[in-house]
Amino acid sequence: MKKIQKYQNTKILVLGLARSGFSAAKLLHDLGALVTVNDGKPFEENREAQDLLELGIKVVTGSHPIELLDEDFTLMVKNPGIPYSHPLVQGALIKGLPVITEIELAYEISEAPIIGITGTNGKTTTTTMIEQILNQGMSRGKAYLSGNIGYPASSVARDVAKDDCLVMELSSFQLMGVIDFRPEIAVITNLYEAHLDYHGAREEYVAAKWAIQKHMTASDWLVLNWDQAEIRALAETTQAQVIPFSTKAKVDGAYALNGKLYYQTEEIMAINDLGVPGAHNIENALAAIAVAKLKGISTSVIREALQHFTGVAHRTQYVGQIHQVKFYNDSKATNILATQMALSGFEPGKVILLAGGLDRGNGFEELVPSLKEVKAVVLFGETKNKLRQAAQQAGVSIIEEAIDVASAVPLAYQLSQAEDVILLSPANASWDQYLNFEIRGEAFIQAFQALDEKVGKE
Repeated sequence: MKKIQKYQNTKILVLGLARSGFSAAKLLHDLGALVTVNDGKPFEENREAQDLLELGIKVVTGSHPIELLDEDFTLMVKNPGIPYSHPLVQGALIKGLPVITEIELAYEISEAPIIGITGTNGKTTTTTMIEQILNQGMSRGKAYLSGNIGYPASSVARDVAKDDCLVMELSSFQLMGVIDFRPEIAVITNLYEAHLDYHGAREEYVAAKWAIQKHMTASDWLVLNWDQAEIRALAETTQAQVIPFSTKAKVDGAYALNGKLYYQTEEIMAINDLGVPGAHNIENALAAIAVAKLKGISTSVIREALQHFTGVAHRTQYVGQIHQVKFYNDSKATNILATQMALSGFEPGKVILLAGGLDRGNGFEELVPSLKEVKAVVLFGETKNKLRQAAQQAGVSIIEEAIDVASAVPLAYQLSQAEDVILLSPANASWDQYLNFEIRGEAFIQAFQALDEKVGKE
């Protein structure tokens, strides 16, 4: 990593731990900063705080005393999940203290170029596609996953060399805290309404996403979804070279035409050869193709990587099949749009949908057109009655209820026949029954495995 001197003997407050805060605190300590960490979890329950204290880092846990700001800090590094309305963040801003997230630190120390991927949907899949393609085709160095995908950027950046590449998934929360952050290539997969409880308004959310290109220049590339008018308008305001991708039109970038994927005039592969289903995955693949071509990866490598790409855990992940019935885990579908996109990837009349979860007060009228294409639904969780109403409105003839995901799987299998698809795509957050969507997805996988053990050999 670059041995920067700017933080030597400077007092810095790290607000919030978890993985990113822990990583940022350790990095800053190693760079010679005088670090204070503040986290709401009590010290006796806070393994990260205990570990940092052993390194000689000052820790304040259990509450967020506003008096902390009486110290002469020069910078606050904020956990991305902490809103800007937090009293300590507000106090820091009033004092004129810069407030950043740890991706800014990663940029400052990284010897490798950064490929940044953001958007409302498809970030993780696109990020993973890019990393796998690059690692199959790079002649020197390695591509490293980092950022919102689960690997703190400020930790990964410590270990990369100049021939490597940081492939970084970026959330709007992270991008709000950038000052000089500049990727070599940036991708915006799409923009829809999301996280308004955090951002307050759609305009603020879009502005946060658009910050990915804030410091890009004419020597950098910005890969954009050209099917969205809002993004086409934003493209007029960037200094970067714009590389469009589209599923609807031939563009000077990556596009789909007559069942095939192209980059400029070159045919890359047939859509049917993609290893993952769904219209949304065509978009993801096009974005990945554009990045791969910009990095000089051959068409044969791109084709092979995308043919063998089977998805990311909990994102339309192929789990296996029992007697020609295929099982897909899309537990990451925590909103209606994500479930709509998942359903679009399968043959009408063949899907048995498993859905339900936390009741956030919304209805499911928007899901009705997609439900018209399913064979049956198995519902669970707090929203099962609302989803039942939507399924009835859609004319779904088979509507069943289960206690949870584990009991929904064998029930769905009883309703299936050869060539059907059993799809967990809940359209809801998991928190009514599960700590997170990953645990919900694992429950689906374990239920599949138990069912396979029981009936798969029959």
